[in-house]
Amino acid sequence: MRAVLTSHGSTGDIYPMIALGRALLEAGHEVVFATAPLYRPAIERAGLEYRHLPPDWEKEIFIEFMRELNRAPLPLLQLRWIYKGARPFMGELIDAMRETLKGADLLVSSYFFPQYRVLAERQGIPFATFAFCHNLVPTPDHPPEGTPALYNFPRGLQRRWNRLLWRISSRVVDFTVNRAVGELYQEKGLGRSEGFLTSPADLCLVAVSRELMGGIEHDPRFRFTGFLRWQSEEVPEAEAELDAFCAGEKVPVVTFGSVAFDDTHTIMSRFLKHWPSGKKIILQSGWAGLSVEMERPEIKVVHQMSHDQLFRFASMVVHHGGAGTTASVLHAGVPNIVIPHIADQQWWAGEVVRLRAGLTLGKRKWPEKLPACVRRIEKNTRFTERAREIADTLAHENGPAYSVRLLEEYVRSRAELATDGKRP
Repeated sequence: MRAVLTSHGSTGDIYPMIALGRALLEAGHEVVFATAPLYRPAIERAGLEYRHLPPDWEKEIFIEFMRELNRAPLPLLQLRWIYKGARPFMGELIDAMRETLKGADLLVSSYFFPQYRVLAERQGIPFATFAFCHNLVPTPDHPPEGTPALYNFPRGLQRRWNRLLWRISSRVVDFTVNRAVGELYQEKGLGRSEGFLTSPADLCLVAVSRELMGGIEHDPRFRFTGFLRWQSEEVPEAEAELDAFCAGEKVPVVTFGSVAFDDTHTIMSRFLKHWPSGKKIILQSGWAGLSVEMERPEIKVVHQMSHDQLFRFASMVVHHGGAGTTASVLHAGVPNIVIPHIADQQWWAGEVVRLRAGLTLGKRKWPEKLPACVRRIEKNTRFTERAREIADTLAHENGPAYSVRLLEEYVRSRAELATDGKRP
């Protein structure tokens, strides 16, 4: 089988797809990953075939785009910004994807671009989407994120209400996408967006833990796979530096991944003002460029390195709640302090609290409130105990292998349907 994978955005959108591609490759399949050239080195390091898609942005432009995205106050406005930002190169991107699909047996796309389904189906290629968070799974058990719930009402009424809200939310998302790129979609023969949330594909992989987060997939098209994790390379020099800095002690780690925000200098000045003297902490600079403006021997700044390597030194991890980072912290078996900024990060913060694996802080005053939050986790051993229980549960899941099996069955069933349709 020749599988084409595609995703767009930051590392949190790319690395899980690399993990899927690597699993497909190890199962004996050909894999092509089509995305922006910024991620070509990581894709080829995994042994996958790279195909170019626009935009040809340098990392600094991606960072600025993320900074602008962070200014949008609501997920729907963030989605609109993503599509408006992609509009200048969307036509070229669609043409490149159409060419990439020649000879393919399967297309798996990030859930952000379900319209690729039309490109795939016109070439007779099965199409699946890939989501990094389960807040997109339409279920009568819960209303869409950010919409009103009918608590304390009869269960039957709640379920009918939730179904209605999912249909309305999907139409609102379709309207938002079509306003941004609907005319261009039509010019390229893809038609307008329909069913963005409720019917993106016949198979929708949801890359989260089945054991910890499953049970809401009432629609058989949505299948929880377990987390799919891919890591940056480990850095031996950083390992030695962190060993010396920590001196056998586990310390808090702060990382905001590929989130970028305005006025990093002011935020870090506030952090330095309130962080206790002599209390060790590790800061990963990330796309936000976290740094310190004065020498503080108890604060260590590190740059790009794998989550697994960095979190081996962590007593807890302070992070933004990105899907990939949250998965890595849960796998590491240490507590979370989540400071959500955009998109599904608020949902992940809620999931961390639901799992009793940590706490959450608002992004506006986190530099002032972080020390007290750290002390609370240090004093309450239940957070660490629960984090270890979760890590033990996740150790028994194999998201990549299960995802491959689902995709193989999907392609096989589609081929059998096509064969049956040709029989007299």
